[in-house]
This record gives sequence, structure tokens and C-alpha cells, in this order.
Amino acid sequence: MIAKGARRPRSGIRGLIRQFQPLQLSWFGKAELRTLGGVEWDAALVPLLGMGILCGFYLNELLLKLVAREDPHEQLYDAYRDVLPKLAQGSSVEPLLRSFELTLLRELGYALNLLRTADTDEPVIAERLYGFSLERGPLAQGGDGDTVKFLGKTFLDMNSADYSDPITSLQSKQIMRAAIGHQLNGALLHTRQLLRDLQAL
Repeated sequence: MIAKGARRPRSGIRGLIRQFQPLQLSWFGKAELRTLGGVEWDAALVPLLGMGILCGFYLNELLLKLVAREDPHEQLYDAYRDVLPKLAQGSSVEPLLRSFELTLLRELGYALNLLRTADTDEPVIAERLYGFSLERGPLAQGGDGDTVKFLGKTFLDMNSADYSDPITSLQSKQIMRAAIGHQLNGALLHTRQLLRDLQAL
């Protein structure tokens, strides 16, 4: 939407519209591009810095590319609003990102099956190795010999949002990267590429 006059020195909304600032908005117009009406702060500003701001932009990019325009997702907004202060506190970002990604997929109707095997309908066992299908979940048979195997504990930890185990942290990242990529249909995430470029410096 267009914020008319927002850059004028005496504009009442000039200091309100900031990155990662929760706002209550009103707007008008019938065309695709609306005009901003009223703006009010909905919570204190969350100042993200360093890795936190990159992660914030990553979440924004996921939302813009995967959520249909004007499709309401109140629980997803609450999850987004809750994760921003944690990113600002300098908390470990991997668990925060994995939990948000899972919430995003669930809200979009693509919740991952993490507790039962898709091919045998048996409970996932922590000590066993499983294959994984993006559309079905853990596979007891593991597919062909080249299929990547994951510990059952990884699926169980993801379901309970426990990423303290280094193996769970690594494998959950692989699983979620594939799951998110599947939903993006090959579209590039610019924030992910930016992070790779920074790590290569």
C-alpha cells in the first residue's frame, strides 16, 4: 500500500513505519494497491541487529513468497510476532527458525508428519534410521540405497521443538530446507544466498 506524505518532516506516521515494528493499520481503496489510512503502534519496537536482522528478513521473505495475499493467518502472525523479540535477544537462531518454519508449513496446510512412518504406520523410534518423503513423512523402509537417512530422534525432537541435540539441529535444518524448497517450487531465497555470501567472505 502507499503511505502518502510519510516522508514529510511533519508527518504523523513518519516515525512509526519501521522495520519489524508491529502496527495496527487501516487502509482504503478498491484497487490492488491500497492507500494507508491510520497507523498505531501495536507493541514496542524490536531492534534487530547482526544475525537477528538477517533472520528477520528471511522470515519476511518466506511470508511474502509462501502466504497468499490477503489470506488471514492469525496464528502465523502471532508466531512471527513472538519470534522477533527472541531474535533481538541474541538467542540461538536455529531453533527459532526451525520452529517458525514448521508453524508456517502447518498454517499453509502442509504440516509435516513427524511421529509415524508413512509406509508402515508405526510410531517413530528415536534410535532407528529412517528415510524421508516431503509429501508423506518418515519412511521405515528408507527408499532406495541412496536415500538420506535421518535419526528417529530428529523427528521426535522437531515435534517437541527441542533442538538442543547437535544431530537434531543439523538434520532438522536439512529436512526443513528441503520442505521449504519444495513449497517454493525452485524460487530463490535471496536472504539465504546473502547469508552464504557473507559466510564466504
